[in-house]
Amino acid sequence: MKKFGLIGFPLSHSFSKRYFQEKFAKEAIQNHEYELYPLENISSFPKLLKNEPQLVGLNVTIPHKQSVIPYLDELDETAQKIGAVNTILIRNGKTKGFNTDYIGFKQSLIGFLGNQQSQPQALIFGTGGASRAVQIALSDLQIPFLLVSHSGKGLAYEKIDAEIIKKCHLLINTTPLGMYPHTDTCPEIPYHLLNKQHFAYDLVYNPEETLFLQKAKMQGAKNKNGLEMLYLQAEAAWKIWQEN
Repeated sequence: MKKFGLIGFPLSHSFSKRYFQEKFAKEAIQNHEYELYPLENISSFPKLLKNEPQLVGLNVTIPHKQSVIPYLDELDETAQKIGAVNTILIRNGKTKGFNTDYIGFKQSLIGFLGNQQSQPQALIFGTGGASRAVQIALSDLQIPFLLVSHSGKGLAYEKIDAEIIKKCHLLINTTPLGMYPHTDTCPEIPYHLLNKQHFAYDLVYNPEETLFLQKAKMQGAKNKNGLEMLYLQAEAAWKIWQEN
């Protein structure tokens, strides 16, 4: 039996278990299981590995994408550059961290932007682990960006004005704002300044249309949620587990 799973806390919002169970059933993949492992504290990670010797792969979600790194034996080059891990390969008692958020976001964004005459500049809301994957993807696509946060890293939300909105046509929410059950929240930006030239991308996928996307859409902006990215990163994780 090969076991896979998801670590994070809480895990009530997770799509991973259903996704992989349906994949195993649909593709007639036998002797494979996928379980949820809610770890409130990442210090429980070594104990989990010891108690579950059949584990060969793990996904990692909030809040452990960065804090799990010191517990891993190795990081692949992209995960090292990003400084966050969302996929772990376990082989012969050794662990290696990868970041498939980067792969999923990059592929999804290319499709979303289509054949632009020129690459738009971007505003990234949030500076956590998911934001780091987005930053590296944008850098690789040669899309300049500004970070926006309440933490003092980058631009403060209240500094976003008409000039910045006019210059930055791609808006990316990497925060949990708007995620179920807090569906009445969104990044605090001047939505009335958006227009049909803007692209709003929300990494949140539950609900499918967040308040951020609703407000952007009302101004004519094109919008996309994180569902496609989620599927793409899950398939990229599966590929890592199968090929290594």
